[in-house]
Amino acid sequence: MRKILSSFSVIFLMSINTFGQNIPVDPSVRIGTLSNGMKYYIKKNALPEKKVEFRLAINAGSILEDENQRGLAHFMEHMNFNGTKNFPDNKLVDFLQSIGVKFGQHLNAYTSFDETVYMLPVPLDKPGNLDAGLKVMEDWAFNATLSDEHINKERGVVLEELRLGLGPDKRMRDKYFPKLLYKSKYTERLPIGKKEVLENFKPDLIRQFHQDWYRPDLMALVVVGDINVDEIEKKIKDNFSKYKNPSKPKERKSFDLPNHKESLVAIETDPDATGSGVQFIIKDSETYQPDVTIQQYDQSLVEGLVNIMLNSRLAELVNSTKPPFTSGSVYHGGTYARSKEAFQGSASTKDGDQLNALKVLLEEVERAKRFGFTQSELNRAKDQMLSSYEWAYNNKDKYESSELVDGYIGNFLRQDPMPGITWGYEHLKQVLPTVELSQTNEIIKKRVKDDSRVIIMTGPKKDNIKMPTEAMVLNTFDAVKMADLKPYEEKAKAESLIKPFKSEAKIAKTETDAKLGTTTWILSNGAKVTFKKTDFKDDEIIFSAVSLGGVSVIPDADYNKTKFAFDALLEAGLAGLSKTDLIHYLAGKQVSATPYIGGATEGVSGVSSKKDLKTAMELMYACFTDLNYNPDAFNAYKAKKSAMLANVDSDPQYYFSNEYSKFINQKNPRFTSLEPTEKDWTSTDYKKAYDIYKEKFANAGNFHFYFVGNIDETQLKNEVLQYIASLPATGKSSTFKDTGYRPIEGGYIKVYKKGKEPKSLVTISYSGETPYNEKEAFAISALGEVATIKILEKLREDESGIYGGGASGSFMKIPYSAYDFTINFPCGPENADRLTKSALAELQKLIDKGPEQKDLDKYKEGEYNEYNTSLKDNGFWLQGIAQNQLDGSDKYDILNYPDKVKALTVKDLQDVAKKYLTKEKNVATLMPEDGWEKVKKDETKKAGALAH
Repeated sequence: MRKILSSFSVIFLMSINTFGQNIPVDPSVRIGTLSNGMKYYIKKNALPEKKVEFRLAINAGSILEDENQRGLAHFMEHMNFNGTKNFPDNKLVDFLQSIGVKFGQHLNAYTSFDETVYMLPVPLDKPGNLDAGLKVMEDWAFNATLSDEHINKERGVVLEELRLGLGPDKRMRDKYFPKLLYKSKYTERLPIGKKEVLENFKPDLIRQFHQDWYRPDLMALVVVGDINVDEIEKKIKDNFSKYKNPSKPKERKSFDLPNHKESLVAIETDPDATGSGVQFIIKDSETYQPDVTIQQYDQSLVEGLVNIMLNSRLAELVNSTKPPFTSGSVYHGGTYARSKEAFQGSASTKDGDQLNALKVLLEEVERAKRFGFTQSELNRAKDQMLSSYEWAYNNKDKYESSELVDGYIGNFLRQDPMPGITWGYEHLKQVLPTVELSQTNEIIKKRVKDDSRVIIMTGPKKDNIKMPTEAMVLNTFDAVKMADLKPYEEKAKAESLIKPFKSEAKIAKTETDAKLGTTTWILSNGAKVTFKKTDFKDDEIIFSAVSLGGVSVIPDADYNKTKFAFDALLEAGLAGLSKTDLIHYLAGKQVSATPYIGGATEGVSGVSSKKDLKTAMELMYACFTDLNYNPDAFNAYKAKKSAMLANVDSDPQYYFSNEYSKFINQKNPRFTSLEPTEKDWTSTDYKKAYDIYKEKFANAGNFHFYFVGNIDETQLKNEVLQYIASLPATGKSSTFKDTGYRPIEGGYIKVYKKGKEPKSLVTISYSGETPYNEKEAFAISALGEVATIKILEKLREDESGIYGGGASGSFMKIPYSAYDFTINFPCGPENADRLTKSALAELQKLIDKGPEQKDLDKYKEGEYNEYNTSLKDNGFWLQGIAQNQLDGSDKYDILNYPDKVKALTVKDLQDVAKKYLTKEKNVATLMPEDGWEKVKKDETKKAGALAH
């Protein structure tokens, strides 16, 4: 009784102390509003060094378009890259590339129903870059030139983007959206717009949209990076205050997602659908209001706990030996409209099983509603939430600027709270202990109601699949209310993963490398451990264990029996614990460890917080010594995978990739298809895969273990001696081998026909075996980046024929040395031949004259920019120091990279272009099935017609 009263007192006192108090705002962020209504957020953040992230958020999107402007909010986003006051024509992208900003990869934007956001990261390694970045943001906000010429030229690019979205998903979406977005304007304002509008709109219409909505009182500028806050604030005030709002500004209306008494059911199928699924949406009765008070914030935390517990139950079902669906989740959160939240659930299913999946989702919600949650579930959810907050808090000073900006954009656009992680973590530690089952149980009771429901089922249209009727769907809701359900039961949480044992292992030898900052221990069992202590994150350790061999050493017959089973092995769990048991055991811990068997290596990779390093070592030890054997778990995995892939061949792009891969690898008996077919599963031997795994991981002496992060050497040494040094070892060594199989030689044109939409995809490739040359390997990689610049300039900007695409070049060193250079781009079928010739013409220029120095300089600046950022990334270092084990490369390559980039010349790139891009090539094209009779099905011929 005293405990109950004490608990009540805490809640009562907290409610008095926080009632009516507003959620604080992170004091490290400078927030202000200019006289014209434009808002700004500025924060100094030194990671990465000498870099700043700019964002321009505009509280306007496609929902504000007039009927004759449909698609112009998104079109306007495009136009800001095609000519502004200070960067006329296409000079903006050209300039940004010259300072190391890559188009698409770094420089980007998006448009949605209610907002448009522009993204620009700028390196500050050169004087003037900061001011240039601010000038770009100013131009994006107010100074688009919007010339007739550029508008008309960009139509083709936007129409190509629209083309990419065509297919079965869009056809089904067009049918169910009127019910999902019932009686709302959102139904009629998809951001991509209408084809007829995009093709025919008068330029004045987009200028009007820009004038109406690109105005200061609807904008916020976000600046986060290695900056002086006072200086930035002054520059913003000086440069952005002069802009005026229209004298008669249009009202920025908000649009609702109306409620409705009836339940709306959409059951949509398409012959080309690649998967089956179901979702339900139960809209809240009241209009959504963002959290303002601490009391509201606390209520959201409790809702978060409910989400965790419900989805934990669903995960158990998915991981069971008889899963009702391949994936499933429920949550309470936002919809397409800012003004409406909803209780929502979804599941991916096998074909024809959507109704049962809906029943299972609803039953789990009903079970929680009737009987509530258990104390152990609540404790586990609290541990999980607290652990996530704690990890974020521990790394609070090491977040990259790009990870922070979205929070400030959300505050401007949706009034999301932004108290900062320090307040959030400290507050959570106070609130979580006071949350009781009665609070979470009360929330779940309110989530399911009988009105404002929308249920959507989608899947392939097949003669042997009978979809449910609308009445059957609605009856499911009533049946679940009357179902004979039992309270949720769970097994007791495992107290340990590994039985205690005493290790007598030792470190036989220690080596250090001052240049790399690494220490290597050779252990008494022959295993090697290399670690590098960093301060890039205050609470992160990433690790991997690598041994050479992989599937390359498996005989052909055994490989074909096991290649699709390796990914399923961990489904059985570890150390006698099922996958669900493991998830429960690891709740509240920031740790993961995943074993793998790859092409030339096998190993374990993972990540851990400092305090959970022991658990990470236990997991790794169990991966080596105690993988469970469970055919039922494998069969469940096989069933889920089969359901996911049952219709994958209906996807034209997958079909194209798969068929072309079969053609290229026709002489390789180890290649069947990219994903397993029913025939592949029939011949798959789970026991054989398990035995191969056990054999590979039976010899830890053949493994090299790598750790990078904020490491306490004493702690690491203790755990290494206990777990890694005590792993069994045989004294044998192994390496990968060359199977001897090679792709076919170049010189073919392949045309594949799939899909009903007018969509094509072109792949041009040069490849072959060649002696490895480090200088050429570096040059051909750079050539791919430079070729991408030229292909986008020609095919996108000049010819308006593609939305995206590019080239890549690489050398493979193991298991044999070979080169590869590939160009890919999607386009309209009517343009495929013309654009292929244009792309090849651009390559011919690189062969004849070499690249322009300015384009090579763009590549170099981009590489310097990425390298300088990567130097403070633990994963970058882990990969860099492990590379030597795999291919024998210079272990100091990670340090020498900038010098190699600097040394590259135009002649180096021209030389590899002459050497490798004058050889025979393969050209593969995807064409639609109908309406292109001039193309013979699966046409194969020598590629003389497309010779240089």
